[in-house]
Amino acid sequence: MIGSSIEIIMNRLSKEKRAQILSVLVEGNSLRATARICDVAFNTVLKFVPEIGKACSEYQDKVFRNLDCKRVECDEIWSFVYSKQKNVPQEHKGEFGYGDVWTWVAIDADTKLVVSWLVADRGASAASEFMRDLAGRLKNSVQLTTDGHKVYLNAVESAFGGEVDYAMLVKIYGPDSSPDSSKRYSPATCIGADKVVVSGEPDLSNVSTSYVERQNLTMRMNMRRFTRLTNGFSKKVENHSYAIALHYMHYNFCRIHKTLRITPAMAAGVTDHVWRTEEVLDLLNR
Repeated sequence: MIGSSIEIIMNRLSKEKRAQILSVLVEGNSLRATARICDVAFNTVLKFVPEIGKACSEYQDKVFRNLDCKRVECDEIWSFVYSKQKNVPQEHKGEFGYGDVWTWVAIDADTKLVVSWLVADRGASAASEFMRDLAGRLKNSVQLTTDGHKVYLNAVESAFGGEVDYAMLVKIYGPDSSPDSSKRYSPATCIGADKVVVSGEPDLSNVSTSYVERQNLTMRMNMRRFTRLTNGFSKKVENHSYAIALHYMHYNFCRIHKTLRITPAMAAGVTDHVWRTEEVLDLLNR
């Protein structure tokens, strides 16, 4: 819950100053760098992120409904919260929000809209929750592609039943490469990929995870928290989730996609214009 202290602090700042803080944050700067650039206190920026992130999350949850998607790609991206997994204190071992944290992402391959995301572990329960949320946002049956993570099989069946053309893109790595992205700092050597039809009749020429993987790169480039070697990592999983919601708000509504020449939200028919930073701030008053 956002306390009154945050409201008092943020009310002291002009809308122009808050817009500046927001613009600096979404361009990949850490909280401390943002505070220095904007000449504000670190705690002001720290308390601003959950406030605006919560508003962005609630707005996108509300408007991303009845979406007319045709092709959806899903993937998971690794990060860590509090500390690296090996450094988690004994009293927090096995507790979510300490160590490895995964963000499940679904993107519309045509409009590039990030339709759904979930911050969780990488287990079967998280996969089921993610797929149920995705299915609830779609207007029609879609062609769905995921990687070869086995937990997707039951999750997709439970969420979509037989009303989906679903295929897995199973990548084949070289003998000295590990597909576990939490243990490496450069891409593993992929020597091939198998397209595995799971249900329905997916068009094999459209079985791909390229767009969602490119979106993962955008996340790493535009959120300091996702840099692999960083001291700007999230200390609390709640703030991690708020920062992701803010990132996707900017990506979906404010940032013109180079290949589309419009924003993903415009391409998907969710909005009719490019949002300004001030419009994002207005979500706080809704």
